[in-house]
Amino acid sequence: MTEDAKADWLTRLQRGLGRTSSRFKTAIADLVRKRTLDAAALADIVDLLIQTDIGVATAGKLVQSLGRFDREVETDEVLATLAEGIENILSPVARPLVIDRARKPHVVLVAGVNGSGKTTTIGKFARRFREQGLNVVLAAGDTFRAAAIEQLQIWGTRADCPVVAKAPGADAAGVAFEALERARAEGADVLLVDTAGRLQNKADLMGELQKIVRALKKIDPAAPDTCLLVMDATVGQNAHSQVETFREMVNVTGLVLTKLDGTAKGGVVVALAERFGLPVHAIGVGEAIDDLQPFEAGAFARSLVGLS
Repeated sequence: MTEDAKADWLTRLQRGLGRTSSRFKTAIADLVRKRTLDAAALADIVDLLIQTDIGVATAGKLVQSLGRFDREVETDEVLATLAEGIENILSPVARPLVIDRARKPHVVLVAGVNGSGKTTTIGKFARRFREQGLNVVLAAGDTFRAAAIEQLQIWGTRADCPVVAKAPGADAAGVAFEALERARAEGADVLLVDTAGRLQNKADLMGELQKIVRALKKIDPAAPDTCLLVMDATVGQNAHSQVETFREMVNVTGLVLTKLDGTAKGGVVVALAERFGLPVHAIGVGEAIDDLQPFEAGAFARSLVGLS
């Protein structure tokens, strides 16, 4: 990424997290102006962090570092200390999605509930991989929704990627099997497999996802190489139950958080990192192609608390 592109992304990230950071920064400023950081003030900061969905235990851990201030402090000192603590939690999980070019193809299974942004995320990854010179095949494995198939086909056209699709209601495992056969035959570098996300039918969804995995393994016992769980950040604490549920179904290897621009609960990313330790490969703050970027712990931490 060029310096100009990185600066533009940081601006969009700060803007996207604005609903979380502006309220938090204003509250911290009001609190700091009124008194020194005594026990009551620290408790108020814990409450503020909990309101961003950082979680009780993580909030308490972060605020412990503020106990060293036994004097009046500036707002930015408090925010910088919190940002440092958040970055320390996030750094171990901030890992870009790396494609193993020796796999031919590297198979990426993409899971998540309907409405989480799965199909759009697949399209954006496909576009990015194509820009890196990789050959990509897409599999329209969400056969339950005609709109998902059509949407993936549109992204395939945009990214110049072939899309393996069948009629709505077709066997999703069969689509995945056919797509992997095609990707191998064409020497593709990456296969991105979309899946359904009907969480209200958990047993059916689990059966379907596991059937897709079995179909892939018939051709390549090591597939899928990556299993991404895409989550809508606006669901807040419900993200925890989504991780738990999908981990029961498939071997989730990494997370993508979307729609961070639509929530005042951006702290959920920190809570997920602290609790599950799963790699966070990318975050999204909008619908544009460049609004999904690799996750960077420092930039996110500072943007979350309202620091440039």
